[in-house]
Amino acid sequence: CRALSRTASGRHAPSRATAHARTTRMATTTHADGLVTDVFFLDDFAIRQWDDERYSGTRIAFDKAEFVKRVHDAHVSGASPLVDGYAPFCKHVFVPNFVGAKVGCVSITEANAHKLKSGYSSRSPAELAVLTRWFQASDVEIPEATHLDVILYSREQLELERAAVPSKGERPPLPDAPWGIISIKAQSEDYETPMQPITMMRNALGREEGGSGVPLDREKYDASVKYWSTHAPIVVSEDGANGD
Repeated sequence: CRALSRTASGRHAPSRATAHARTTRMATTTHADGLVTDVFFLDDFAIRQWDDERYSGTRIAFDKAEFVKRVHDAHVSGASPLVDGYAPFCKHVFVPNFVGAKVGCVSITEANAHKLKSGYSSRSPAELAVLTRWFQASDVEIPEATHLDVILYSREQLELERAAVPSKGERPPLPDAPWGIISIKAQSEDYETPMQPITMMRNALGREEGGSGVPLDREKYDASVKYWSTHAPIVVSEDGANGD
């Protein structure tokens, strides 16, 4: 059955077939536009932050090729070195917010808690739908971020994840650059903030379910729960979120 699902706001969410079509369009344009330097490339997974209004978190309105170039220049200048992430294949580059992006999540307060929305959705047709919550952008005040946390996965890790999910194998080959930009978080901190608990769980499920295969770390999970108990991501679309 390809019936539409409803979000907590009562609106219909696009079918998985529609989501797949959107994802395919994003994937076919990623590397055709030359979004690669000798160090970084813009991975298909990050394209959602430009093109998908239902993306839950930081949205980017900036030329994609120029974005990759600016991150590259900041890195090679020495101003933004690679910072270790949650696994050896994950790194971060922290740069000033040169794109004018607003923060991707805001604090939950007594004044805005009643505006939280929730619903089941997935990040892609290949992944399981999960229960998420979010603020609709029009319902809360969203400050401009001071920094961008540019999250990187090694090319080798991205190849492993593609091999584990058949639908990912249909995408164009990855560029030869060693690091793929897989996510950008606009924030007020110049250090890594916790990923969402459900993201940690998906990673622990393995590559076949869209995760990275890194086992759950209880201490980091508890820190994530503490952070996300008082924060929620922003979604621009009125049609609900597209996964966590």
